[in-house]
Order: sequence, then structure tokens, then C-alpha cells
Amino acid sequence: MNKEARLKASINQKLTETGERDRLKELLRAKLTECGWKDQMKAQCKEVIKEKGLEHVTVEDLVVEVTPKGRALVPDSVKKELLQRIRGFLSQHAS
Repeated sequence: MNKEARLKASINQKLTETGERDRLKELLRAKLTECGWKDQMKAQCKEVIKEKGLEHVTVEDLVVEVTPKGRALVPDSVKKELLQRIRGFLSQHAS
């Protein structure tokens, strides 16, 4: 495992152990719902199902189809807030 992968694993472990990972996930869910992202994604899924037909779409197909758009639709303000929180966490827990 290279240095970057070890560092990433260590950060993930610390986030999980402290419960910060769950808090960040909950914050992300709330922010995405608040900005309408969740509704946009629901509409996107319905559109894909309408185009291809319910019997011709699997969950995996749906995920592959809507993931790029979903990532692009996350507002920059939400990304920045999460990044600030992670950086703050890391500065408090640096060893």
C-alpha cells in the first residue's frame, strides 16, 4: 500500500472511530435535501425509467446513468462546507 493510500485509510479510520464520519454524512444528507438536490435526482431517475421502460432498467443501470449528473449537481457551497469540516477535524486530531 502506498503512502497516500495508507494516509487515506488512517483518516477514514479516525473519522469512523470518532463518529465524525456519520455526522458528516448526516450533514451532507440535510444539505442536499435543503438545496433540492434530492428532488432533482429523483426526477432524473424517473426520466431514465420513462425513457428505457421500467422492465428494462436495473438499479445498477440507474446508478451508472445518474451518478455523473448527481455529482455535478452538488452545489459548490456544500462541497466547500464539508471540506472545511474535514480540514478542521484533521487539524484537531493531527498526531
